[in-house]
Amino acid sequence: MQFSGKSALVTGASRGIVRAIAVGLARHGADVFCTSTKDGGCADTLAAIAALPAGSGKGQALVADVADQASVETLAKTVLERAGKLDFLVNNAGIKRDGLFLRMGSDDFDAVLSTNLRGTFLVCKAFVRAMAKARGGRIVNIGSVVGLTGNAGQVNYAASKAGLIGLSKSLAQELAGRAITVNVIAPGFIETDMTAGLTPEIKNTMLQQIPLGRFGNPDDIAATVAFLCSDAGSYLTGQTLVVDGGMTM
Repeated sequence: MQFSGKSALVTGASRGIVRAIAVGLARHGADVFCTSTKDGGCADTLAAIAALPAGSGKGQALVADVADQASVETLAKTVLERAGKLDFLVNNAGIKRDGLFLRMGSDDFDAVLSTNLRGTFLVCKAFVRAMAKARGGRIVNIGSVVGLTGNAGQVNYAASKAGLIGLSKSLAQELAGRAITVNVIAPGFIETDMTAGLTPEIKNTMLQQIPLGRFGNPDDIAATVAFLCSDAGSYLTGQTLVVDGGMTM
C-alpha cells in the first residue's frame, strides 16, 4: 500500500483506535489531517506520526466540532487550501452518553445523534463535492457492532451507529458513478484505555463472547482502513466490515 501524494482527514484522532488509523495512513505515505475539539488534542498522534521512518507522510492537527456546520465548513476550507484535494476521509468523531432508556433525557439522545450521525453527514457534505470533481476518493465511517446488535444502556449510541450504516449505503449508491467508495467498519471489543480499566472478571466475560479468544487491537482497525483506502479495496463499497473476532457471528 503506497499512499505517497495522497491526503487524508481523520476526525476525532486523539487516541486509541483513531490514533492508530491516522498513524497507519501516514506510515503508508499519506499526509494526514487530524481533528479534535480542542487545541493540543492530537498532540500524541502527531508525535507518533513524526516518529515514523523517512518517507512516511506528515501530520497536521486542526480543531473542529463536527456537530457544528460552520466549524465543519472552516475545516473543509482549510484542508482543501492546504492539500488541494482530499483522497481519504475517515469519520470517527463521536461521543457517548450512556444510560438506561427510562432514565435517558432527550438532550442525551440528541447530543449523541448530533455528533455521531449528523456530524458524519456534515463532514461528508463538506468534502464530497471536491472528491466528485476529482473523480475518486475513499470514505470510511467508523461504526460499532452495537449498530448491528443493539446494546442495553446505549439506545442513543446504537441508533447513531445503525443510522451511520444506512447513511453510508445510500451515499455509496449516489457516489459510485464518481469512483468514490463509502464503507463502514464496525469494531468489536478493542484494547483501548477503556478496556484497560476493566476488572479481570469483566474481561473474562467479554472474552467468552469472542470466538478468536482475544480482544482486537487498534492496529487491526487501522489495517482495515488502509485496505479500504488502497487499490485492493477499490471494488468494495456500501459494505459494513465487522472487525470483532467473530463476536457477532
